[in-house]
Amino acid sequence: MFKDVKTPPIKEIIPDNNLNRVRLFIKREDQLHPIISGNKWRKLKYNLVAAKKAGQTTLLTFGGAYSNHIHAVAGAAKEYGFKSIGVIRGEEHLPLNPTLSDAREMGMEFHYMDRTTYRQKHTKGVIDNFRKQFGEFYLIPEGGTNELALKGASEIVEGIENDYDYFCVACGTAGTATGIISGLNGKAEVMGFSVLKGDFHKQEIRNWLTIINKPKLKNWQVNIDYHFGGYAKFDLQLINFINKFKSDFNIQLDPIYTGKMLYGVFDLITQGYFPENSRVLTIHSGGLQGITGFNQRFSNHIKT
Repeated sequence: MFKDVKTPPIKEIIPDNNLNRVRLFIKREDQLHPIISGNKWRKLKYNLVAAKKAGQTTLLTFGGAYSNHIHAVAGAAKEYGFKSIGVIRGEEHLPLNPTLSDAREMGMEFHYMDRTTYRQKHTKGVIDNFRKQFGEFYLIPEGGTNELALKGASEIVEGIENDYDYFCVACGTAGTATGIISGLNGKAEVMGFSVLKGDFHKQEIRNWLTIINKPKLKNWQVNIDYHFGGYAKFDLQLINFINKFKSDFNIQLDPIYTGKMLYGVFDLITQGYFPENSRVLTIHSGGLQGITGFNQRFSNHIKT
């Protein structure tokens, strides 16, 4: 079912001001698939298998107007023979932004929901109304994080020789970080870099680890110092870092997830946070489709 997926390469990158001689690497999960890239493909993999096994022909999920997840579900549905419905937070705005335009071209049907109702999107009453309106469907939560998503995310570290001291990843719903923690099963240290304002990811990870029967795993932490003001917030310092990273290493980062995580890792290296000769593996979790919409909204800040 997933024969076209590539094996992501791992590349070493050399940061400046590296007094502790940290060896820094990046796993190019963004190169898994041209549309369903990075952690989105990992999270959807076993959900698609479950939907097929259940005989479902339609996927329904939720997201904002610029959601990587909405884009990925639309692409996955098209590639693997499903219909798709995207419940979009807020009112319809025309013309569609690049994310939603792509999703519609890939066959996704949109249903817009006011923000008050959207907060109740996973309640039984709302889901029952969707079933009355659309018929049967396979439900994928906003952001894609559920137990099957954690199973898929755990495979990000499968087959990697375990000589890394730290694994670093951006945190949105904390599903990818939890999957990596599960996959490592007590080996090395996992650092999640929150892209949202607030210190709630720690409890989310604890909750998910309990659900998958791995509550004793403690080899992880969440850094909340590099969210740049909250989800989708940024400043020119972050944009300049992303553009310099592209120029120096020929690797594109996005301003919502990977840019913030790599900025944090580089800053910690400069501060001497990582012990001497540490080996640090960062996970490029994709999200590059959103750059077109970001540049459309914010005057082409990011060079591509």
